Amino acid sequence: MAKTVRDYIRTIVDFPHEGILFRDVTTLFADPRGFRMCVDQMLHPYAGEDIDMVVGLEARGFILGGAIAHQLGTGFVPVRKKGKLPGAVISQEYKLEYGEAIMEIHDDALKPGARVLLVDDLLATGGTAAAGISLLRRLGAEIVGCAFIVDLPELGGRAVLEELGMEVHALCAFDGA
Repeated sequence: MAKTVRDYIRTIVDFPHEGILFRDVTTLFADPRGFRMCVDQMLHPYAGEDIDMVVGLEARGFILGGAIAHQLGTGFVPVRKKGKLPGAVISQEYKLEYGEAIMEIHDDALKPGARVLLVDDLLATGGTAAAGISLLRRLGAEIVGCAFIVDLPELGGRAVLEELGMEVHALCAFDGA
């Protein structure tokens, strides 16, 4: 039987906290066939779409975003944690299960009307992706879709993004947090 993207992802129990089932995509990235399959499947729904830029969320979204941008023949823009980008930025605060954080993007990273694809490895509560969407909208971008490797449906992130009007594409889902 052929392997799926899900087959390349390992689960680490009690990381980073007790009771968490951490879905580790580094094993997927390390396997040439698995990584190629992942990138191909993430960009497939958007093949033929007019996309100007791929935007990746820190940090694993950078790995995916660069590979997807290369395949689509577009540029890549990072959305980073506060204080990591040089130059003028705009910021967006968001909630985490254990506090708050801030994401940033260069204030000149996208032209108004740019059509972008937002990518990251995992969709959990949707907070990080929603912050990224807010930043992109503030720059006047049109978000074509949001692509993830893993969806954790029990945490409700898909619903959060769909409420924001986003098309969400995930390659696989895992039960449990």
